[in-house]
Parts: sequence; structure tokens; C-alpha cells
Amino acid sequence: MDDNQTKANTPIFRRLYERVFPTVADFFGMLAQQSANAAETTRLLVEFMETADPAVSQQVRADEHEADRVKASNLNVLSEAFSTPIDREDIHSAIMTLDDIVNYCKSTVVEMDVLGLAPDKHSLEMALHLREGAEALARGFARLSTDPAAAGGDAAAARKAERTVEKAYRRAIADLFQGDDYLNMFKRRETYRHLSNAADRVSDAAHSLDNIVVKLC
Repeated sequence: MDDNQTKANTPIFRRLYERVFPTVADFFGMLAQQSANAAETTRLLVEFMETADPAVSQQVRADEHEADRVKASNLNVLSEAFSTPIDREDIHSAIMTLDDIVNYCKSTVVEMDVLGLAPDKHSLEMALHLREGAEALARGFARLSTDPAAAGGDAAAARKAERTVEKAYRRAIADLFQGDDYLNMFKRRETYRHLSNAADRVSDAAHSLDNIVVKLC
């Protein structure tokens, strides 16, 4: 190894080089992976609503723990980045809202377990539309770097799915508050509300995606 190569491999030289020529993290790839993870959690949520399988519920909970790790890692990369290909605020918003989708999926299955509730037709319907929205987000974030205009269409699809969840939520509440089984009413309402909150976060993530698209196009 010659003297120039030796100098290039010293820690001081590497730090100086990285300060002058900082490496830009792959934020597009990070958001694509995080959105794909969120979509996978919503697919598991649908499976749970179809089967009531406790093993699937446990997998949703495990996904939430992994999502927290990914969120923390992505936020750390963002905080240390010298530069970003898109606005930091939009990246931060996307990271947080994608994580919130997974959080509400976990909250749903945890409370159903704690309250002794089995899935019903309303929770399944909302979960199905929630999955549609999360999958639209995953498509959109996956092609931000190559086809941002098309990603805008995915953001619109995600928002449409959120509106569909809200309509299903209102139907579920209308059906629920019939009769006089008040304990069941309050239990069910809590789990329906978690699904509605998850859909709200899908809409928030779609808004972040839209902001990025506007600035790229």
C-alpha cells in the first residue's frame, strides 16, 4: 500500500472527506421500505379479522415493535443528514405517520384481546379498506424517485380509502348503538375508533406523500 492509500484510510482523513463530500442517505428507499412494512401490518390485521387467530395478533404486535425500531433508525438518519433530496419536514412527517398506522393496528388487536372481543363484519370491512390505503401508500412511496407524478395518484387512492373507512365506521356505530347491551357498545366502539384513527393516519401519510410529489414535479 502506498503513502496516499495509507493516508486515505486514516480515520481523520475519512472524517474530513465525509465533511466535504457528505454521503446522502437513501431517503426514498427508507420511506419505501417503511411504507411496505406498514402495508404488511395492515394485511396481517385483515387476516386477524378474518380468522381471529391469536398467532396473527401476536405478529401484529411484533410488527409494531419492529416499526418502532425502524422509525427510530430513520429519524436518527434524518437528524444526522447533511442534506436531503426532499424537505426534512416532509420526510419527518412521513416517518411519523407511517409508524402511527402500525401503532393503531396494534392497539386494535390488543384491546380486542383485553376486552374479549372477536372480530365482526364491521371491523373486517374497515380493516380491508385500511389495507387498501396502506398498499396505495406503499406503491406511491416506492416510486417517488422514479415516477413522482404516478405517486400522486397513489396518494389520492390512499385518501379515498380513508374516506371509505370513515363511512364504514359510521355504519358500524349506527348498528352498534341499537338495543341495550351498553357494555358491548362501549367495548366495540373503542376498537372501531382505533381502526378509524389508523385510517386518519393513512390520510396524513398521503398528505406527506402529496407534498413531496408537488415539490418533485
